[in-house]
Amino acid sequence: MKQIEHIGVAVKDLDVSCSLYEKLLGTSCYKKEEVKSEGVNTAFFKTGVNKIELLAATSQDSPIAKFLERKGEGIHHIAFEVDNIELEMKRLKHEGFVLLNELPKQGADNKLVCFVHPKGTNGVLVELCQEKI
Repeated sequence: MKQIEHIGVAVKDLDVSCSLYEKLLGTSCYKKEEVKSEGVNTAFFKTGVNKIELLAATSQDSPIAKFLERKGEGIHHIAFEVDNIELEMKRLKHEGFVLLNELPKQGADNKLVCFVHPKGTNGVLVELCQEKI
């Protein structure tokens, strides 16, 4: 894994949270995007080399809606940039980690993604991200 790619934050209202983060970070949201496969709307902020992804559910049965129901708003996941997501997935499986998807899937911000089950990472949902070519 190369570096932290972004930190994902689950929010109830994307517009309200975008305003809050614009004030907090002193910068504007640079990208909003819907990821239909995950039932989520996203908004990205960049401060220095760091990125924050706000995630709001688009349906009651989306993973973010379920997360918000159980835990409320807050940090949802930490994402790591990888050079080759398929090789990294194979490595992690070999190390005994449980992946939430068997193949990389389309994520936000032009990325291929895969999630690692939080039961094997001390309760932290980990996302692998590879820039799509």
